[in-house]
Amino acid sequence: MQPTRLSLSKPTADMKRLALGLLVAAATLYVLAVVLQTTRPHATWSYLAAFAEAAMVGAVADWFAVVALFRHPLGLPIPHTAIIPENKDRIGENLANFLCQHFLSTEQVLGKLAQLDVPGKLARWLATPAHAERVSTQLTVVAQWALRALATPQVRDFVQQLAHKGLRRIAIAPLTGQVLSGMTHDGRHQQLLDAVMLQVATWLGKEGVQEHVTEVIAKELRTLRYVGLDQVAARMATGKLVHAVANTLRDMVDDPQHELRQRFDGFAQDFVQRLQHDPALHERVSQWRDALLTHPAVSGYVQQLWDEFLQWLAQDLAQPDSRLATQVASIVQAIGEHLKADAALRDWLQAELLRAAPALVDRHRDDIRRYIVARVHQWNAQELSQELEAHIGRDLQFIRINGTLVGGLIGVLIHALTQAALALAA
Repeated sequence: MQPTRLSLSKPTADMKRLALGLLVAAATLYVLAVVLQTTRPHATWSYLAAFAEAAMVGAVADWFAVVALFRHPLGLPIPHTAIIPENKDRIGENLANFLCQHFLSTEQVLGKLAQLDVPGKLARWLATPAHAERVSTQLTVVAQWALRALATPQVRDFVQQLAHKGLRRIAIAPLTGQVLSGMTHDGRHQQLLDAVMLQVATWLGKEGVQEHVTEVIAKELRTLRYVGLDQVAARMATGKLVHAVANTLRDMVDDPQHELRQRFDGFAQDFVQRLQHDPALHERVSQWRDALLTHPAVSGYVQQLWDEFLQWLAQDLAQPDSRLATQVASIVQAIGEHLKADAALRDWLQAELLRAAPALVDRHRDDIRRYIVARVHQWNAQELSQELEAHIGRDLQFIRINGTLVGGLIGVLIHALTQAALALAA
């Protein structure tokens, strides 16, 4: 992509007219001084002529120097002119090397990062309610765009197909085996068993549960119903059942080596091993997975849930008092407050940043250098010169103005010294 052609700004054009006007004024003054010196001889005219002559030389010389930066003066192919267009690629490479050496060196970047205290600044910024609100607003905008994209049939079908392909690539059985292996490590599954037994014992101890069991048993005692003993027998059976189960559960909780515990442990270990290493079970689980994914009822239900979830998100985010956006802002602010209060965490983040920075800088510094070189190489030389002149042309015109005035003063000084030397020699 080439830079856009730019015209000279009004301040630059005004400065060019001023510099040209001074050159014309110096030339006019020179002609006037020469004529007056001829018609009305006086020492003053010689000083004016010297001033005007030197001013013209200075103005023309500095005009030549300024123009030679961007193009050939008067279109003449004078050597060492049009410096920027002729040396564009070399200038770009030197600029890239300069930036990388003096602005992106590892020592300079690390020094700047150490001074910045990035975690501290981030904590204070996030802890400010207005900033947390801004983060929430930006995330809301992104989320709304994503929801609109997901609502389109093309994206929805793509995501669905991608999800199905991804799920089919997952080895469900070995993965489940690894998860269960972690859960059974160091007897953690026994802790889960204890929790389940306590829940069962609590559940059986509820009066409503016992009454329900009594009713179920009473319905099966059809013979005793005629003599009115079904409820009595059912209550006795329920009591014995609850008592037996409670005793069994109590024994299992109190005895780590209980036979039922050992059976449960053996079953768990065997099932974990089969999930990880039994090809037949792997194939069966994969078939269950594929059947579940392709079942129309399951797909339709999942799609309905997904559509309803997206609709709820869209409706909530569209509200001025969106609960989700408010919650995100609260979370962001809470993160900032926590980070601001935790000096150890900030120090750790700062240390990690300083540790990771050298590798990142070293990895990307040459990429930045090559990008700058390539970018300048792609630019059209003429348009690059025009853009540079449009940006710095006003300052360059001061060179011409200063050259005119300083040249004139130096001319007067030289003329005065020459007159003084001639007077002394006489």
